[in-house]
Amino acid sequence: MSMTEQIRVLLADDHPHGREGMREIVGMDASFIIIGEAENGEQATVMAAELRPQLILMDINMPVMNGMEATQMIKTIDPQIKIIMVTVSDDISDLFEAIKRGAQGYLLKNLSPSAWLEYLRAVAVDEAPLSKELAFRMLQEFNSGRNEQVKTDASHSDKGKKAKIPAAALPLNAGSDLTIPTSNNSAGLGKTPLTQREREVLEQVAAGHSNRQIAEAFMISEHTIKNHLKNILQKLHLDNRVQLTRYALEKGLLDK
Repeated sequence: MSMTEQIRVLLADDHPHGREGMREIVGMDASFIIIGEAENGEQATVMAAELRPQLILMDINMPVMNGMEATQMIKTIDPQIKIIMVTVSDDISDLFEAIKRGAQGYLLKNLSPSAWLEYLRAVAVDEAPLSKELAFRMLQEFNSGRNEQVKTDASHSDKGKKAKIPAAALPLNAGSDLTIPTSNNSAGLGKTPLTQREREVLEQVAAGHSNRQIAEAFMISEHTIKNHLKNILQKLHLDNRVQLTRYALEKGLLDK
């Protein structure tokens, strides 16, 4: 896409005022152009196939077909279409479901217009937006799940059964398929397919930082950061930054 080409956007929300709000925010940036509006997931799927937008802002709870189902269908039609789930829900289960269905981003409707536009621009250059608040909630959810599983296994062990420690609760060098040190434990964790710089970039991405912020922190170019990310995704067999964040959380790579 050239620097002057507008990014084609499709809006999908069953509430007129919801579409109006998205329309007003997207209209603040001339680099975006709205090419259509859908009132439900089924309509969004049909319009996506016909209009081939580059970006879709998708509400989750819609009649006929919800946003999750529509996202999965649209990704089957054209995997190159980027989809951002737009919702009032900060339920982590919704976030996980959106990732599984193929969404590139997850935005809360209560964010400021400037935050919206920043995230939309990020997706346009292949960065998947995830607010620091949601990243923190993901970390809490994984930690909670690991703690509950460990308690359950300990209880079974007390009854004379051998406890099975979940993979996510194991030390990273004890059976994990990837050994990546966190910023507080950067040595002696065994071999990893990632370089030291890639490990550092991974931690920054999982913490919710943009390419620009990471580049400034490391005093290198954004282009170099993009190359690191490309290599990381290829080595870990992942598709986008949201999956990378989830992977990092599952592996316990972020500090509490």
